[in-house]
Amino acid sequence: MNIKGKLIEKLDTQKITDSFKKREFVVEYAENPMYPEYVKFELIQDRCDLIEPFNLHDEIEIDFNIKGRKWTDKQNEVRYFNSLQAWKIAPAQGMATPPEAPASPAQSETDNATPTTPTTPTSEPEWLKSSGDSAAMEDDDLPF
Repeated sequence: MNIKGKLIEKLDTQKITDSFKKREFVVEYAENPMYPEYVKFELIQDRCDLIEPFNLHDEIEIDFNIKGRKWTDKQNEVRYFNSLQAWKIAPAQGMATPPEAPASPAQSETDNATPTTPTTPTSEPEWLKSSGDSAAMEDDDLPF
């Protein structure tokens, strides 16, 4: 899966055990700008440094896997945990200029010189392109 958003927070790398470490970061995902979502991702092991080159408020694209775990505690209660494990982070391509920072005329001329069409047909999932109308939502096969 993949998502585009603004980097809001980078946490320090945590050493969980002698052989396992992880690092978390938070992205503001604003499919609907009036109601942004704050999504926490984790990087594990040798991928902990993938977030390092990025600064807060950078627009980034994250490729990730959804992980789910089942755990039984000491009271014999079963609990379930979900995590979003990022495995690739890149500067976002094709992100619109935020309304509070309009493009300068010089920047617009530069933007017109470069093609804006994606280089690969799968660069953005169809559900990210939807405007929120119910017809687009019917194609969604996600259970939530």
